[in-house]
Amino acid sequence: MADANGIGNGKPAEMAPPAKAGKKAHKEKELYPMSDWKYDAFLHTFSVLVDLFFREVHPRGAWRVPRTGPILFVAAPHANQFVDGLVLQRTLKNEAQRRVNLLIAEKSIHGFIGWGSRQVGSVPVGRAQDKAKAVSGVIYLPDPINDPTLIRGVGTNFEKEAEVGGLIFLPSAKGQSGSSVDISKIIGPEEIRIKRAFKGKLSMQQLTGRDDIDEDGSFTNKDLRGPKDGYKGTKFKIAPHIDQTEVYKAVFNRLSGGGCIGIFPEGGSHDRTELLPLKAGVAIMALGTLAENPDCGLQIIPVGMNYFHAHKFRSRAVVEFGAPFQIPNDLVEKYKNNQRRDAIGQTLDMVHQALSAVTVSAPDYDTLMCIQAARRLYNTGKKLPLPMVVELNRRLAVGFSKYKEDPRIIDLMDNVKDYNKQLHYLNIKDHQVAYARMTLPTVVVTLLYRVAKLLVLSVGVIPGLVLFAPVFAASKIISHRKAKEALAASSVKIQGRDVMATWKLLVAMAFAPVLYNLYSILLSIKVYQDHLWGYVPAWVPFWLVFIGGWVVFPAITFAALRFGEVGMDIFKSLRPLVLCISPSSGFNIQNLRERRIELSEKVVKVINDLGPDMYEDFEHTRLIADPSREDGALSSPKEAGIPEKTEPTPPDSPYLSRKNTTKSSQAIPRNESFSNIGAIGMFATRPPSRSRSRSSSSGGGFGSGGFPVSAFTTLDSSEGFNEASNKIRAAMRQRGQLRRRKSGFSSDGEASEGA
Repeated sequence: MADANGIGNGKPAEMAPPAKAGKKAHKEKELYPMSDWKYDAFLHTFSVLVDLFFREVHPRGAWRVPRTGPILFVAAPHANQFVDGLVLQRTLKNEAQRRVNLLIAEKSIHGFIGWGSRQVGSVPVGRAQDKAKAVSGVIYLPDPINDPTLIRGVGTNFEKEAEVGGLIFLPSAKGQSGSSVDISKIIGPEEIRIKRAFKGKLSMQQLTGRDDIDEDGSFTNKDLRGPKDGYKGTKFKIAPHIDQTEVYKAVFNRLSGGGCIGIFPEGGSHDRTELLPLKAGVAIMALGTLAENPDCGLQIIPVGMNYFHAHKFRSRAVVEFGAPFQIPNDLVEKYKNNQRRDAIGQTLDMVHQALSAVTVSAPDYDTLMCIQAARRLYNTGKKLPLPMVVELNRRLAVGFSKYKEDPRIIDLMDNVKDYNKQLHYLNIKDHQVAYARMTLPTVVVTLLYRVAKLLVLSVGVIPGLVLFAPVFAASKIISHRKAKEALAASSVKIQGRDVMATWKLLVAMAFAPVLYNLYSILLSIKVYQDHLWGYVPAWVPFWLVFIGGWVVFPAITFAALRFGEVGMDIFKSLRPLVLCISPSSGFNIQNLRERRIELSEKVVKVINDLGPDMYEDFEHTRLIADPSREDGALSSPKEAGIPEKTEPTPPDSPYLSRKNTTKSSQAIPRNESFSNIGAIGMFATRPPSRSRSRSSSSGGGFGSGGFPVSAFTTLDSSEGFNEASNKIRAAMRQRGQLRRRKSGFSSDGEASEGA
């Protein structure tokens, strides 16, 4: 059986043995069964929470999910503790009609979460980090250069507190997660040996106290063998060995039987801007299933959980499904022939590459903010659909990763950071800088109009806000408290925001019914006393008032939610309008607008300079300034009257595959309306052969099965529309000719030969 590090305990869900002649085959009872009606009822009920918390959850690429056969869904980043699982299950059920068993942390299967996980057949997983405990003493490396796997302790008792196969954890520091390594041998109470040496600068500093360490964790002074003089060591935690054999069996059986398994391979939720190292469990599941049943047809589908302010109420999300892929047979043979480390490593590389094609990853938060700002500066004057926003963010992140040492990128990032600081200083958003173009009378009229709209909307907001205020306050207080607790207990979280959305929903679910019940009781008492100041007729029964309260008070809350959403957007737009009226601040905004125009030109130039080196079709679709237009609007080279370059295209980018790239007109699906920007070919909501799917088109990258999004293609260009129009006219002419031939006339009006 496969090595069991990284996922939890549990008995397997046994497969039914083959039927024998004259005997009815029976199926042994599953430990984690999935009842279809319970699954559907649970998702239908709690999907309301998703619709309430998120303003929009946009599925993309769900048409790629096969309707039958075993599938292993690998989702990342795990940015919302329990909400991610609910969003993934809901999207798969609505878009692909597939039910999926999720792996859930064993420590979370208590209370309401445990009850809910049982309704949808989730598999509890014991994790070493959940059982890690701080122990006595400190540790250090006595000879980090010659013997980096030997660890010595001071005041420790490894023989009593540690065990072979367990894990030793180093603390996190400076926003970096601590490392962990398996224990291979216990030499004595103050000495152990680990399976492999710790890696990285932070780990080496913690274990030696030395400063002569480069970013890769290597020592520059080879003459100094031991730790720094006087260094006492670092605190640490130890986790016991967890046997995952039975859980793997349950997963193997589920996949071999044609079911679906969902896993977040990072091992836990976090609020970082980059993917965490993937756990080996996802590779063991895939390889183990194929080793036991090579002909099951297992496919792996990457799922990008892309959120915009994941912890905030009424935020947005894009759930993107990548192209399915299969594990090569040679890796399965390696796994079966005691070459598991190599097979698992290569499988994890494949999964990581697939996830990189559907997620946006940046080294830190400031870089991510600069990437998003560059995307806004590059696409001026158009409100893009969420899938395009995610795709451009991803491509810009890939470009930054490749060219981050280029002087042009360094200078551009510095300028963008400075621009973001000015926006933060004025407390306005990037899109609000455009208000500086408005004349003073227009600004005043717009401000008064929006204030009037806000006052009207407040009539629908204030009652619900007052009634639901206790829930808002409680959810905010408790979610922040839980975030602090999660941050203290984790070695990978930065601010603990990944648990906030979950606790906001849990608190609302617990407090809202209590609050509505209290209001209904108070209303009934008031009606009983004086018929609500005489407004309620005497013949109205007491019980009907109570039931009516359960209808009226939630309706008031929902109305406040909808009106408040619009009102908040209007309220946020008032500040820049007020600043435009003030002479001093108006001057600053005007300068910022001019700065934005210059910076936008610089962003476009850098992208157009570096883009051809990454994407072979960039010269055909890149954006340039149109010299024929006074406003300097962006358009394609052909539209601007500039001849296209015929330089040889560069090789494919090592980050995203471009092998399947075609012209946008070749991928325009049938039965689409071009009145919506989301219906343009590159964002087509369905491929031609799967018109029923509501998920968005395929993105570029890893093995895209459909049309990959062309790099930085402009939506201002009419080239794609002209090509589409020409094809449509040609198709209409062909259909007209066909109808005339059927009616007995050729295209020139003469009677056909067969007439």
